[in-house]
This record gives sequence, structure tokens and C-alpha cells, in this order.
Amino acid sequence: MSLNKNYNYTFLLFFLSLSCFSQSIAKDSTQAESLREVIITGQYNPQSIKKSIHNVTVIKREQIESQAANNLADLLNFNLNLTVIPNSLTGKSTVSFFGLDSQYFNILVDNIPLVSDNGLGNNIDLTQINLDDIERIEIAEGAMGVEYGANAVSGVINIITKKSIDTDWAITASVQEETISDEYEWFNEGRHIQSLSVAHNINNKLLARVGVNRNQFAGFFNGKQGRDYYKNDGLRGYDWQPKAQINTNGLLNYKLDHLTVTYKFEYLNEVLNFYDASVRQNIDVVSQTSNPLASDRIFTTNRFINNLNVNGHLESGANYSAAFSYQTQKRDLNKFTYFILSGDKTNETDDTYQSSEVFFTKGRINNLVKSDFYNFELGYEARYIKGYDTQASGDITKLEKERSQSNYAAFASTELNVTNTLSLRPGVRYEYNSKFKSKVLASFSARYLLNNGFELRGNVGTSYRTPNFEELYYYFVDSNHDVQGNENLNPEKGFSAFLNLKKRSWFNDISLVNALKLSYIDVEDKIDLAIINASPLQYQYINIDAYKLWSISLENTIKKGHWAFNLGATLQGASRIANNEVNAVNDFLYSFQVNTSGTYAIENWDTALTILLKYNGEQKDYVATGMDTYGNSLFSKSSTEGYSWLDASIKKSFLNNTIQATIGGRNLLDVTNVNISTQASGGAHSVSNNSLLLGYGRSYYLKLLYNLNF
Repeated sequence: MSLNKNYNYTFLLFFLSLSCFSQSIAKDSTQAESLREVIITGQYNPQSIKKSIHNVTVIKREQIESQAANNLADLLNFNLNLTVIPNSLTGKSTVSFFGLDSQYFNILVDNIPLVSDNGLGNNIDLTQINLDDIERIEIAEGAMGVEYGANAVSGVINIITKKSIDTDWAITASVQEETISDEYEWFNEGRHIQSLSVAHNINNKLLARVGVNRNQFAGFFNGKQGRDYYKNDGLRGYDWQPKAQINTNGLLNYKLDHLTVTYKFEYLNEVLNFYDASVRQNIDVVSQTSNPLASDRIFTTNRFINNLNVNGHLESGANYSAAFSYQTQKRDLNKFTYFILSGDKTNETDDTYQSSEVFFTKGRINNLVKSDFYNFELGYEARYIKGYDTQASGDITKLEKERSQSNYAAFASTELNVTNTLSLRPGVRYEYNSKFKSKVLASFSARYLLNNGFELRGNVGTSYRTPNFEELYYYFVDSNHDVQGNENLNPEKGFSAFLNLKKRSWFNDISLVNALKLSYIDVEDKIDLAIINASPLQYQYINIDAYKLWSISLENTIKKGHWAFNLGATLQGASRIANNEVNAVNDFLYSFQVNTSGTYAIENWDTALTILLKYNGEQKDYVATGMDTYGNSLFSKSSTEGYSWLDASIKKSFLNNTIQATIGGRNLLDVTNVNISTQASGGAHSVSNNSLLLGYGRSYYLKLLYNLNF
């Protein structure tokens, strides 16, 4: 899609939004309905969306159920400025938010960052986040460094768990069967999910809940022949590796008039099988027989989470909260030689090659003074991280595997209610890190409620990204290679500015919400792998690059009775500045996204219809494709073709919601590979093409859920 067309679509949506903005508001009782939603992310206390100081997008439980979403990767495909990035070899799915990868924002569970292979809160595998016990998901945009510290450059995703039920007992059981493209069998093909959750109000103060979920993804053959194929023609194994997950969780919630204490436990076990496509025939010359073999691997991840949240208020009116968390995650690697015909294994080795152990605590107190004009909040945060990543750091870990890092922070902000409609919140945070220099982060947020249903929000702030394990400790040196990490790296510095204009309108039984969003992100001292010596050739991670992004987004929602319709679009311009490259091109490159969704509830039939569509436009980047006569890299423009993602579902309830059946399809436009073309440095007509495996084709699912409440 050309840039001119992108602009045309954007301005068309812009004028459509302005036409809605210009309409006069009609007072109606439905106003109260749309403003009941309460959020907690980035707020002093639970707050309605209208009164919140930050712009927060909420994904409700109803949407999770309508998509039959089992994990976060199933759910986030359709949000603007957010792109799920799957990897068929590792089985992981991460996310890009405002053009920055998953290292630049935090994923939280009840305001506590989630552990990953080598970090805390960032670079999370979305497929490992189960949604069975989730009440809603809140997505806050913009630098959230004051509230959440490092790696919150582009925003945070906060997952809120269920903490109450309306009856004494609530038992939920479900089974879900799903095809993988046109591949499906009871056990060996497709996706098979089972879950059970039991919650009980032990008394009027104490709730207990336990749950278990099993998710078996049998892999995507896509023309390959699986584990037992013995010919050496590249067809052994899978295009998308099979894996199985078991997720168990437990929760205790103790609630008094002035105090709530919540403890959550979670255990994840994931087993991913990797089958090598290369087959060695292993011919016995004497007997003239062949016993083909391959080098296979099994990756096993175990994650334990222990979270304790304390929330309360004092008789003086002050509100306080404290969180304590101990989490571990390990990834074990089992390598062996597999004899394909007999199924025997030899040369088997086991090693833990990724490990993270973290302790986290955070506390806050606000409402210390009784004033309608101002409020302020004081808080602390401490985290201790210990771990290693053998894959990322190479041979150096044979000498010294484990590294540790501690971080201590104090933060403060004040909220000034200048008028009933204007609120301002400046904030500052000081962070001490055992490895990096101390940081001072700052932010300024404002909310202004104008006449006729207009809401204006703005946020400017700073955050930073700490170097990951690979950037610090990577080591691969032999006679042909010299690529090393750099323990002297500085954290990347991030600045962002967001402006959001929203209008709510009511026309009898019709409600409209129109939003115009402007954003700007600037990252300095960006870390990249660079040549530090031409002869012999040496590479090292250094602070050298920069990244700038601006975007304009339009979002529109209309609701009437039992139906709702959404339409949005965003245009992004990004510049990746390679300061160490003579021939680097730093022009802004543009991309375009459109999303739309529609829901319709047939009340008499207890049925809901949902359709979701997102178009991700062509992505462009500059990549190194050769060398000039002086040994400097030459760059050419690489293009990843645009694609559309379409899901649809029908959910039907029976026997007063005791039984729910959801039938639907994912990726109905049958996206698998998208083409990547690069104009080579050799000439204007020299083009190389390859493809990226992005999806596993059109799939269909049926989910049956049983609710027992008494």
C-alpha cells in the first residue's frame, strides 16, 4: 500500500471522527452505563475511565471469552499499534508496541512484573500467559517509568485476576478442540485444551480458588513429515514445533472493611520438541544396512510465581498498598541422538541453560492529607534478579554462569485538581542499580474534561531500557568469528509524549466514542552490534544507535442496544539511526494499520456474534546487504508485505448460562507466509526474496464450557 493511500485513509477517518466530534451531546441515562468501568493501572486508587489521568485501553472478560482466547497471544492481534510476533522454531510469541519490541514495555500481573527467561516484566512469551483466571486486561500507553521503572518506555500491560465470586461455590470446566490449518486428529494433530477451576467463599471474608489448564499444540506440519520420517530431503519434523503446557494456579483473597490481602500461586510447565530436519543415514558398510538418525532437542520450562498483594486504608483516609513477589523460571535442554526407525536415544545430555530468580517488592501510600485540591503519593520499589542464559552468552558461561543485579527505587507524584475538570500530575523517580548508574525519571500527566463530552489527556515522561543478557555477556570467538557482549553498556534512554483527545456522545439509545491519538517516542544510546575492528574483523554490542517514532491514530466506537462497531487506523513513521555506519539511511519509514470489529447480541437466543479484522500494512526497514570499497556496510530497503488477520465466532449460552458453546475461526484469510523482499546493493534491479512464517493458516475451534454456581 502506498504512502499516499495511507494518508488518504487516515484523513478520511480523521474527518469522520471530526464529524462525530462536532455533534452536540444529548443527555441520556446511558451515560452512567458507559462510565462505570473502573481501572487501576497508573492510578492512585481504582478510578473510572473518565476520571483516570492516563489513557488506558481495557480488554474485558467478555472479549476474552468471545475469542475463546486461551493465552495472551490469542488475544492481542487486533489492537492498534500492537503487533504479535510469533516464532515457529522457539514456540514463543512476543509483541511489538509502537514499533518497539517486547524489551521496551512491561507485562504485569496485578501490578507485579512477570518473570521471563532472563528478565522481569519484559521480553515475555505471550503463549505462556494463561487467561482462565483473568478478569480484564489494561493497556496503558506512554512512558510509565515513574510508576513502573525500567523497560516501560512504550507502556505497560497489566493483567488483573479475578478475586471474587457471587455465590458460595463456582466451578468451571471447559474443553476446546481446534484445528491447525487443515490438520486435526484427536491426539497427534491440532490443538487440544482442557481446564478446570474451583472457587469457594469459605466465609464472607475469605475466598479460595484453584485451577488447572492443559494446552497441547501438536505442531504444524505444513508439508513436513514429522518425527519418524527418515529421508534426508529436508522434510523431517515440523514447520511449527509442537509443545504442551500445563498451568496450575491457586488464590486466597482475605477481605476486611479496611484491608484486603491476596496471595496468588502459579506454576507453568512447558515442553517444546524440536526435530532436526537433517537426517544422517548411518550406513553400516559391512551389513549394507542403514539406521538413520538425527540430533533432536527437548526444551522444558518451569515457572513458579508467588505473589502477595496487600491493599488497605487507614482511619485518617490514607490508602496504602504493598506487593511482594518471589518468582523463578528455568529452561532445561535435553539433547540426544534419535534413531528414527527404532526410537532409541543415545548421547543424551541435560543442562539448564536459562534461569531467572527474582524477588520484587513495591509499596505506595497516598491520601495522606484531606484536600479536594491536591493529593500526593509516595512509594518504593526493590527488585533482585539472579540468573544466566547459556544460549545468549555462549562459551563465557562455561567459566562463570550466574549473574545478579539489584535495583532500588523511590518515587513520588502529586495530583492537583486545579478545577473539577482539570487535573495535573507531575512525578519523579530515583533508581539505584547495582550495575548501572543511578537514574532520575520524570513525568507530567494532565487530564482536562471539556464541554460537550470532550476529554483531553496528555503525558510526557522518561524511562529507560536496561541491556539484556545477550548484549552484556554474549561471547562467540573462534578462528573465524569474534562477536562479544559488553559489560560496560549504558541503559538506553527513552522519552515519550502522548496526546489523546476523546469525545463521548449520546443520541437517545446510541453512544459514540471517538478518539484521536498523537504519540512521539525517542530512544537514545540504542544498543546494537557494531564493527569495532576491521582487521581482524571484530563485533561488539555498543551504545550507538537511536530510534524515533511518531504516530497518529483514530479510534471510533458506536453502540446501540445489542450491537457495537469499532473502526480504527494508525499511521506510524519510524527512523532507526545508525550513527556508526557511514552509508546508513535514516529516513522515516511509514507503516499503516486498520482494525475493525463488530459484535451483536441476540438476547432472546442467548447468543453473541463477533467478528474482528486487522490489516497490518507493509513494513519497511534498511538492512545491510554488502560492503563498499572502503569496507563500510551498504544498506538497502527491505519490505515485508502487508497482510490481514480475520477472526469470527458465535457464542451460545444454554440453561441460564450453565453451558456455553463457542464456535469460531482464526486467521480466516489463511495467512501463513508473508514475503520479504530486499533490493540488493549490487544494482537497482537486483532483488532477493524470502518469506516469514507468520501463521499456521485458517483454523477452526469449538469450545464447550460448563458453569456450576451454588
